[in-house]
Amino acid sequence: MTDHAHAQIAAGTLAVVATPIGNLGDISLRAIETLKSVDVILCEDTRHSKRLLDHYQVHAVTTSYGAHNLKSKLIWVLEQLRLGKRLALISDAGTPGISDPGTMLVSAALEAGFTVLTVPGPAAFVPALVLSGLRTDKFVFEGFLPHKKGRQTRLKVLALEPRTIVLYESVHRIQKTLGELRDYLGDRRVAVCRELTKIHEEIVRGTLSDAIEHFQKHEPRGEFVVVVAGTDDRVQNSENE
Repeated sequence: MTDHAHAQIAAGTLAVVATPIGNLGDISLRAIETLKSVDVILCEDTRHSKRLLDHYQVHAVTTSYGAHNLKSKLIWVLEQLRLGKRLALISDAGTPGISDPGTMLVSAALEAGFTVLTVPGPAAFVPALVLSGLRTDKFVFEGFLPHKKGRQTRLKVLALEPRTIVLYESVHRIQKTLGELRDYLGDRRVAVCRELTKIHEEIVRGTLSDAIEHFQKHEPRGEFVVVVAGTDDRVQNSENE
């Protein structure tokens, strides 16, 4: 066990632990040690997390959090911390608090005066950005676009965004989103990353039209990260021509 492992997490602490986005090998020793040391692990989906926890022989009690029980779970978490329990927060994949309800638990714990620490690790938007071939010096992370209210407004704002744009999208809306991005932003360069670090990892690079055509021919599956060139990218390209 390393000197900085969290086997000695203080009582009444919430540890935010990043977990693999696909490949089970992408987890740190510190993350494993932390998960083995806590009393309870808060999972986005306990069934989903069971594979990871079983693989690393983590036997802590698990409980779920999500939109369906967030209010009651917040109350429960704060009570457990008051009792001196050591809690870990994990998501289905990646870093908790990035486009999932975990951010509410962190905010509530901090506001109540409890210690919150992080065990950093994977987040899907980072490898997608690196592998995109687009500018990485400046970027904006949008997470998921609004499904209905405010969606057009966000797209109009993004049309003027100079930085590289990073979005998350589900298999059910990927075609719609790619089409709307082309409509509002123009036919910009894009990298559509699917199932990162998994067996069927795929990265489609080209224009938005290229990506749309690709997924018309190949049924989209899995979870997606979409990386779109900002307006500054077009300026840079014209200067290089």
